[in-house]
Amino acid sequence: MIRPVRLGVLTPSSNTALEPLTSAIAASIPGVSAHFSRFKVTEISLQGQALGQFDDSKILAAAELLADAKVDVIGWSGTSSGWLGFDADHRLCERIHERTGIRATTAVLALNELMALRDISRLALVTPYTADVQRRIIDNYQTLGIEIVAERHLGISVNHDFALVEPEALRRLMADVATAQPQAITTFCTNLHAARLAGEIEASLGIPLLDTVSTTVWGMLRVAGADPGAVRGWGQLYGWR
Repeated sequence: MIRPVRLGVLTPSSNTALEPLTSAIAASIPGVSAHFSRFKVTEISLQGQALGQFDDSKILAAAELLADAKVDVIGWSGTSSGWLGFDADHRLCERIHERTGIRATTAVLALNELMALRDISRLALVTPYTADVQRRIIDNYQTLGIEIVAERHLGISVNHDFALVEPEALRRLMADVATAQPQAITTFCTNLHAARLAGEIEASLGIPLLDTVSTTVWGMLRVAGADPGAVRGWGQLYGWR
């Protein structure tokens, strides 16, 4: 009998993309399932009320609910440390482990790990965010020695509306940034329907797509002791070690 692997996923309350995408990816591996807990996130901006949504106490309360399901790992499927600073995710993972006894990872920490594995220093950034949020993400990646060689953003701040961005718009944005010849493209938001596009984008552009819904799953599988390479049809990153 295959040992079940339960992935516990922390989800922004207004996100409608990551749950079906994560479940579909997890279902491609026998015995793996995804389980979700939400906390309130409705706006992405640098305003005080928006930054306050990521207070650890709210996230930890959601993590404790996942612990009741005896999940093997807890993953924060969100990109907030892109503008808050990467240390925010490191601290969050430590606190989740202290509170629940369950190891944790995040979309952004897994993305950064993937880039380190492949020595990626030239990255293209596609997001739905506003210009000031985008600038903060670019600046934070500079501190890691990663150059954002091209970027596109849509100027949206309402989290619910990110999921309304059409796949064709995402294809155009990725084609635009590909002209700068990055080593990888990231669709840096877990409320975009981008993960399913990985196969066609990689085939047409010849550039790996590191979508942050997928990076979260990759990171959770690694922490849980499962093989991400068992995932097929969701992009090259699942084969990276």
